[in-house]
Amino acid sequence: MSALNTWCSASGASSASPVPKLWTETIATHRHAVRETLLDTTWALVTERGLLAVTMSQIAEKAGIGRATLCKYFPDVETILFACHERHVAEHLGRLAELRNRPGDAGTRLRGVLEAYALIAHHRGRHGTEELSALLNRGERVDRAQQQIVDLIRDLLVEVAAADGLRDDLAPDELASYCLHALTAAGSLPSEAAVRRLVDVTLAGVSPQG
Repeated sequence: MSALNTWCSASGASSASPVPKLWTETIATHRHAVRETLLDTTWALVTERGLLAVTMSQIAEKAGIGRATLCKYFPDVETILFACHERHVAEHLGRLAELRNRPGDAGTRLRGVLEAYALIAHHRGRHGTEELSALLNRGERVDRAQQQIVDLIRDLLVEVAAADGLRDDLAPDELASYCLHALTAAGSLPSEAAVRRLVDVTLAGVSPQG
């Protein structure tokens, strides 16, 4: 039976634990801390052992809680992985938005956003697995996240265009999609230096022509 089909059915023994104890914490704070620990533990196990090799019992043991307690948070491994992915996406979107909103000229901020996105793609390509990508990089949640990134890049391109720094034969929406798709190639590049060269090429593609 695969890990993705391992449903909760019985409790497991607890062991010495990295999971925080309740003590004087509020229940909400405690539950959040436990949930974050479970996400970190599951992601580490799947990255180390492979998607189909990880079970709910292994996650509970590694996190130092009983399986029955784990099941109060998540019903199966797949649900945990989707929660991990959503957390990663939220962190990445927050980082890109922070770079977009920094003071400074639009061209510099555009480069910062594109480089950050390309480095995210680069590290995901080097540290992820094909199994994880096939599971997580699909569906409406991924489409929404990609559209948010396109919108973020488009807004910067509009600012760049206002300073006559953008080619005028294509709409900012089209150029934003071009940037996003061009930079996905960063996932297969051998180094961060190569990623930055890809960013240079991508920026050249949106600059005024001729």
